[in-house]
Amino acid sequence: MERLYSEDAGVSSPTDFEFGSLANSLALLLEAAKTELEHDQEAARTSLATASCILQSEMERRSRAKDSRTGGLAGWQIARVRSFIDENLHRTIHASDLSAVARRSTAHFSRSFKRAFGEPPHTYVVRRRLEEACHLMLTSSATLSEIALSVGFSDQAHLCKLFRPAFGQSPAKWRREHEAPERG
Repeated sequence: MERLYSEDAGVSSPTDFEFGSLANSLALLLEAAKTELEHDQEAARTSLATASCILQSEMERRSRAKDSRTGGLAGWQIARVRSFIDENLHRTIHASDLSAVARRSTAHFSRSFKRAFGEPPHTYVVRRRLEEACHLMLTSSATLSEIALSVGFSDQAHLCKLFRPAFGQSPAKWRREHEAPERG
């Protein structure tokens, strides 16, 4: 049973924030696949493969995190850190910022974060930035440069450099393949 915490009103479990973001990303990909199915089956397959990859990766990450939870962060710390990261993706986030939110020394926080989340703080922040960039590419008409800056990358090239290894293609190509066909 997941813990309830009183320090953060309205937060019922430490996985609510993460689940909401993951569910939103998957829902967008599945909706794009449904739309693409009629017009472009290859793009639909790509959307489904991306959704499957994200889901599998998340299941593996959670499995690793559960195996190593001992000595991690308390539920309220996880919720506050997650919330802080999501609210501050647009700016530089240092480990010292996160450790202050969790009220731990930076070294202790970094070890505890990895135990609780299954990955180091920097890796988690980059992954959240990439997820938010994907969301914005599907839901807004902003340029890739604007999206890159709005999620905390220094420029479009920085987004591209990290996006390609994560998704196997450039952000521009990914966006084109996942755009809903124009109706006229």
